Amino acid sequence: MATTPIIYSQALMLLGGAVLAAPIFKRLGLGTILGYLCAGVLIGPVAQSITEGEQIILHVSELGVVFLLFIIGLELKPSRLWQMRRDIFGLGTAQVVLTGIVLSSIIYAFGLLGQGGSIIAGFGLALSSTAFAMQILDEGNDRNTRYGQRSFSILLLQDLAIVPLLALIPLLAAQAPEDTTPPLEDFAIATTAIIVLFAAGRYLVNPLFQIIGRTGARDVMIAAALLVVMGAATMMQLAGLSMAMGAFLAGVLLAESSYRHELEADIEPFRGILQALFFMAVGLSLELGVIVERYQLIIAAVPLLMALKSLVLYWLCRLTGAHHNDAVRISLLLPQGGEFGFVLFTAAASAGVFSDGDASLLVAIVTLSMALTPLASMLAPKLMREQDELDEEIDEDFEGAGADVLMIGFSRFGQIAAQILLAGGRDVTIIDHSAARVRQAATFGFRIYFGDGTRLDVLRAAGIERAKIVAVCTQKKETTDHIIDLVQSEYPNARIFARSYDRLHTLELRAKGVDYELRETFESGLLFGRKSLEALGVGDDEAIAIMDDIRKRDEARLVLQEAEGITAGRDMLHSRPVRPEPLVKPKREVDHSQETGERILPGLPADERESA
Repeated sequence: MATTPIIYSQALMLLGGAVLAAPIFKRLGLGTILGYLCAGVLIGPVAQSITEGEQIILHVSELGVVFLLFIIGLELKPSRLWQMRRDIFGLGTAQVVLTGIVLSSIIYAFGLLGQGGSIIAGFGLALSSTAFAMQILDEGNDRNTRYGQRSFSILLLQDLAIVPLLALIPLLAAQAPEDTTPPLEDFAIATTAIIVLFAAGRYLVNPLFQIIGRTGARDVMIAAALLVVMGAATMMQLAGLSMAMGAFLAGVLLAESSYRHELEADIEPFRGILQALFFMAVGLSLELGVIVERYQLIIAAVPLLMALKSLVLYWLCRLTGAHHNDAVRISLLLPQGGEFGFVLFTAAASAGVFSDGDASLLVAIVTLSMALTPLASMLAPKLMREQDELDEEIDEDFEGAGADVLMIGFSRFGQIAAQILLAGGRDVTIIDHSAARVRQAATFGFRIYFGDGTRLDVLRAAGIERAKIVAVCTQKKETTDHIIDLVQSEYPNARIFARSYDRLHTLELRAKGVDYELRETFESGLLFGRKSLEALGVGDDEAIAIMDDIRKRDEARLVLQEAEGITAGRDMLHSRPVRPEPLVKPKREVDHSQETGERILPGLPADERESA
């Protein structure tokens, strides 16, 4: 119990540092990662507030990296990989390999590190910051441009590259491994573990989530998500592979699962806090003495690193058919080192590939390059050519970036609407909170995911940022209103198409400013009435004309009711047989029409909600 106050005080300092540093650095445009690093440096090496236990903190916080790789795996659906295959596996692979070889050769040629250390350092510096780059793309609304899509492809391959690079560290470690197991036996154990993991993901995990989904127990779903990630990571570690690889494979296995978005939303908060803790632990473990002693090397290395990466990126982009402007933007968006470099350097130092001082030096180089990224991005417009600007356009197909339509709710209404969209060749991502409905719809080939559409994190995981239309097809009025308020608050430019419950709800949705709304029974009621008339002997053309007249009058009434209230436009209702005629807005005498309306249709507001 004597250590309890120390643990509490350390946790309090780390949380306080994160809460203070992250908003400040975010406000300065430097990103939260640098904020966490600086907070760790101030708490540890500078203030000496935490001088013991930083390695324990670092090991615990590495779970943040494990969760991050699981989420990256969830994003790698085979269909999406296939659409982006050229940029990911062509351009992305070429960038990592070529930049890694160039940087490793320079480091080794100058005698800064040994052969193994040079390889890890060079390839670690070849990786760029996904967090910084995506933040810049989002701020400029450039994620779906051609250069934004190519940048994302390169970043995705870099994120994948961390898995083999982490697996390479034990092979390059300076010290001999304690385990003397024959290599063939090690390979057999690792292969068996991967096969078992694939079998469990295919035959156990989805049925498990189906059972939990039916119970509606949200806390159990979160526990199950953590169990899957930690279980897969631990299995790979016991088999001699990295925990990160296990989490990544688990994510890939569940990428096509109906529960993918719910899993991503459940894991995200844990990933965020643990990843923040990891970067603070990196700051705690920095050796400032080494950085001060070798500051000249750092000052020379940072611009050299950014210049080399920019040149390689520009040359590769041009070689693969990119326009000059796109190549310039990409090369100045991704010249920095990345957060995965911290992971790689820390792991390499722990394994003895190079010293803690060398790791601190590399971390400092990456940190400064990340800090200079906003300045590098500002140079892009000055290097762009005017004649290329006409060739630049927004990628309206959103190829590989998500569906055109995000549909929330998949009951009767949504199922019919989805068939129209799919028949028209549009891509639709569907989320629904009913486990039974998700399971049933999946058997018919719909791409439907289990998730609660009233949660912002689920909407983000489902790709709302990439959707052209958000179709809210939920059954309950309260749920529909909640989702629309949430989307309009967080994504004010989103186009919202909504299923309306009744006439009053239609007026409320129009007041909210949705792009399109439709009462769930209106069109079916019109068709039913028309068919009934035809069965009673009315001609087809006349029945269609009557139906169109009712539709026009209904819209005109809605316009009046928007301006004057629900009782407006009562005299536009048909209370006796009429012949369709061109619709003219009536001249109303308020007292007379209200009196007549009350006499003909008592209790109209309540009845209108059902009949209309």
